Order: sequence, then C-alpha cells, then structure tokens
Amino acid sequence: MAKRSAPEVNAGSMADIAFLLLIFFLVTTTIETDSGLNRKLPPMEDMVDPPIIKERNIFTVVVNKNNDLLVEEKPMQISELRAAAVAFLDNGGGKGEDACNFCQGARDASSSDNPDKAVISLKNDRETDYKVYIAVQNELVAAYNELRNREFARLNPNLGLSYVDADRKFSDPRTSSSEKEALKPKLDAVKALFPQKLSEAEPSKTS
Repeated sequence: MAKRSAPEVNAGSMADIAFLLLIFFLVTTTIETDSGLNRKLPPMEDMVDPPIIKERNIFTVVVNKNNDLLVEEKPMQISELRAAAVAFLDNGGGKGEDACNFCQGARDASSSDNPDKAVISLKNDRETDYKVYIAVQNELVAAYNELRNREFARLNPNLGLSYVDADRKFSDPRTSSSEKEALKPKLDAVKALFPQKLSEAEPSKTS
C-alpha cells in the first residue's frame, strides 16, 4: 500500500494571517501613559553650609520610651512645659544686634538671644506613646501662640482679636477678601517677631 504524504501547510497564508493580527492589535491596543502635573522645578542652588546655632539658642525636649519628658536633660511634667518654652523664647538675652526690644523675659545670658534665633528641638523614641508625643507638641505650639497673642494685642489694641482668633478668621473661607487683605500683614508681622522654629528629629531606636 502506498504511503500517504502529509499535506503541506501554506506558509504564505499563515504569514498573511499573522501580519493581519499584528496590524489589528497595533490599531486597537491603547497604550496608557503616565500623566502628571506640569511643574517647573526651581533652579539648582549652590550648597550653603547650615548656620551655626549657639547651644544657648537650642531648647532641647526629649520624650523617652517610658514617656518621660526631659527638658534640657532634666525631668519635667508636661503641665510645666509651656511656661518653660515661653521663658526660653521670650528670654531676650542677646546684646547689640541680637538684642530683643520687645521681649519680656529674664534676659538670662545662658538662654536664648532672641526669638528669631531660638530653636526648639523635639525628639522622641520609637516606643513613645503617640498621645504623649502629641500632648508635648501641643504644649510647644501653645507656647508660640501665647507669645503671638501678646504681641498681636500690643500691635493691634483696637482690633479686639487674639492672634489665634485672627488666624482662624483669616483661614475661614467665609471671610471676605478685603478682611483677609487687612489681616494678612498684621499676622505676618507677629509671625516675624516669634517665628515658629520647632525642629522635630527622627525618632531614635530603643536599645
């Protein structure tokens, strides 16, 4: 019996089909591209060495893993922190060009020169309770607000608002543009007197 030969595959037809499929997928496939915001980056600036801060101008606050508060390496209750921070910020111990003519503090030579140079350094442990950390942070912010309230009242005696209230009013979307324009320079002036320089270091690891 004669051996039957296998039918040949038409390679030309297969190539045509493959080509048509390729064209089909190229036409129908949607290639997604990432979209983002067009933003012009600021030009690169020369590296500038950070300013040297005198030790007396740094107010060190540490919360350890046991939630103990250490201020200037000494134990302190959270309820005492605000007054201690106010005393540091308002000390006004500087002389000459570093003198502070609006400070009402003790003018201790071993404490901060003026509010512009005063830095509060806050550091916590990784095991510090979040509630304790927030409570400490709130007291430090409240110290700045207390001094800003005082200066805002001194500079704007007829306004009848504290700094905190004026800032809240400025941020309120219901406040008119004209009122915001009137409040902004007043708020900026007080912020310049007591700039909030609160440095939060990365939490330390527990040994």
